[in-house]
Amino acid sequence: MGSAPAQIPTSFGHELRACLRCRLVKTYDQFRDAGCENCPFFKMEEDHERIVEVTTPNFNGIISVMDPSRSWAARWLRIGKFAPGCYTLAVAEPLPEEMQLLCQEERVQYVLPKRM
Repeated sequence: MGSAPAQIPTSFGHELRACLRCRLVKTYDQFRDAGCENCPFFKMEEDHERIVEVTTPNFNGIISVMDPSRSWAARWLRIGKFAPGCYTLAVAEPLPEEMQLLCQEERVQYVLPKRM
């Protein structure tokens, strides 16, 4: 989790997916090639089946954040400490339980999604 920008989606069609932990939005191919900049411990670039486990195509809205630490919207969405990039406003499903345990082991916060 840093200030290096995340990849911007190369397309805004049906191939977009959002990370279930940090809500970063990229295409499947981008997650396959580079993983999630905010959640490197998921190792998506090494385990392509994990991409389907920890990302979803079911989300609402997209916001682009250039300076998360200074953006009131990023703080309100709880993404103020993440890399600059495109994020969804909300995901509809929780992270699988085994991945929630991985977050605990890595000592990173995971917040269950609010009901939409």
